[in-house]
Amino acid sequence: MPTKIQWTQEVWNPVTGCNKVSEACENCYAEVMSRRLSGMPGSKDKYRNGFKVTLHPESLVEPLKWKQPRMIFVCSMGDLFHDKVSSAFIDQVMDVIKRTPQHTYQILTKRSERLATYFVTESISVPDNVWLGVTCESSKHYKRVYDLQCITGAKVKFLSCEPLLGDMPDLPLDGINWVITGGESGPKARRTPVEHFRNLRDRCVNAGVPFFFKQWGAWGPDGIKRSKYANGALLDGQEWKQMPEL
Repeated sequence: MPTKIQWTQEVWNPVTGCNKVSEACENCYAEVMSRRLSGMPGSKDKYRNGFKVTLHPESLVEPLKWKQPRMIFVCSMGDLFHDKVSSAFIDQVMDVIKRTPQHTYQILTKRSERLATYFVTESISVPDNVWLGVTCESSKHYKRVYDLQCITGAKVKFLSCEPLLGDMPDLPLDGINWVITGGESGPKARRTPVEHFRNLRDRCVNAGVPFFFKQWGAWGPDGIKRSKYANGALLDGQEWKQMPEL
């Protein structure tokens, strides 16, 4: 399904639903979206369980139908490495990925220990066309980054620091190929001070890591709350939409 997510082209949801595991989850967009979709023709069957973790084996065939190469975000409405998703089902997802080498798949999780267990402890090879990422919204969650760093074979390892909820001047970036960040949107959005975005950008620039600043969200750099469209995505007068070089 085409998406408005700026850093990808398509979303593929063989798993939907999740539960909150850290402060970044507080205002989860996917949870809100699942409630809307549960009442929409064409989507209500898939979201009949609301935001409960649900496997969709019928969706496994979708990428097989897409012949043109695409950048695909896997499980934008859930977490592939949730503990309610069996390793056998993850294996099926990986099989589809291997069978569609024309596509590039971006997999993002907050469950980094399960991610590391799957690819390291269980010795599963990372497919050549997979980018692996973890969410790290504050320094409380550096453990997720360490788990990602221990995985070998991924062509791109990336961090999603969105919403950025704390300063991370010592964010570990060894072996990291891309950092995405942005402010929070919505009526309950929490404000991120401009200095936190600057510090993260400068750390990425100094480390030679591509930096993608998605948006300010509900709070502008001046500390005023307004629409995310009005606030835009300029950081110190410049757009930062860098992507990994392959």
